[in-house]
Amino acid sequence: MNNRIYSILCGVLLLALLAVAGCVGDSGPSAPPTGQNEMTLTDGFGRTVTIPQPVESVLCSGSGTLRYLVYLQGEDLVVGVDSIEKQHRDIEGRPYALVHRERFQPLPLFGEFRGKDDPEKVIGIWPELVFKGGSTGTAYGTSIAEVDDLQTKTGVPVVGFAYGSLRNQAEKTEMYTALRVMGKAIGNDARAEEIIAYIEATMADLEARTGDIPAADQKRVYIGGVSSAGAHGIISTEPAYPPFLWVHADNVASGLGTAHVDVAKEAIVDWDPEYLFIDAGTTSMDNQGAIGQLKTDPALKGLSAVKEGRVYIVLPYNFYNTNYETVLANAYFVGSVLYPDRFADVDPVEKADEIYTFFVGKPVFNELNSQYGGIGFSQFPM
Repeated sequence: MNNRIYSILCGVLLLALLAVAGCVGDSGPSAPPTGQNEMTLTDGFGRTVTIPQPVESVLCSGSGTLRYLVYLQGEDLVVGVDSIEKQHRDIEGRPYALVHRERFQPLPLFGEFRGKDDPEKVIGIWPELVFKGGSTGTAYGTSIAEVDDLQTKTGVPVVGFAYGSLRNQAEKTEMYTALRVMGKAIGNDARAEEIIAYIEATMADLEARTGDIPAADQKRVYIGGVSSAGAHGIISTEPAYPPFLWVHADNVASGLGTAHVDVAKEAIVDWDPEYLFIDAGTTSMDNQGAIGQLKTDPALKGLSAVKEGRVYIVLPYNFYNTNYETVLANAYFVGSVLYPDRFADVDPVEKADEIYTFFVGKPVFNELNSQYGGIGFSQFPM
């Protein structure tokens, strides 16, 4: 009898141990151990966020957020990606993705692109920190409410900010704030300041080269086929196209605000700019988009720039938000076309690779240009 009772007790104990083991296995990931060091910072929305130090694992939510982390040399911290980083595409217009896609593509998925996060997937990965950004005033922006909601649902600290831009001072402040907040969070404040200083020095160099050109001598220009959430035709433009601003060109569309806009074809004909620049991203459309339109549309074929061979191709920089390294590279090409005497010491391709190397770690001009048939930084034969 005693042996039988003993056997029963052993069996019960074994079942209990198995049950406990099963419960542990089904309970999902446990929170990472809390380190002794923490830091409290203020994010781009003025929220106070407490994060562990040092941070060793992050997610980047929202268009362009991962790009900023690459600028900050924090790509090794990434432990999951959104859906756009998992996709293979024939045309890849993001320099940071060209450099790091083999690292990013195999990582776990935590949500859809443009900031459509899946809290359960975030919890499954359980990073120490989530960065969440987006463009102000667009459908792809983010808000304090969305940032708070993700943090509440996951229990993971979320640092939010606006992506910003270089189109005006207010949006430049947003951009620099985002870089500084991210740099502080990952313990690389110095790199954030280095990026900001590089941008400011580049803009100052362009200003020094062209700032004294009288208004009457500034070339009249138009940029068409500008990419914006996809490829577009000739009427797609940017009234505040930064390369034009920085080299003091007279953008004929400048009176239409600062955001991306579609203009009437008749307006382009009436403006009749001296120089036409075309965003190479347009070539992914049927009939090469804006280029095909310039070749076949009778009204556009009559433009002075088309008839006199002053049509030039720049690389697209709007691809899952703004690739600022391409913005800066385009500015030197535009300057060399419009004011060759003032850029005589600059090889635009070499300058582009210097810029790409600084921002994303490799000179990827040729690889990026090959995505668009190698027509970037060229005079297009009409």
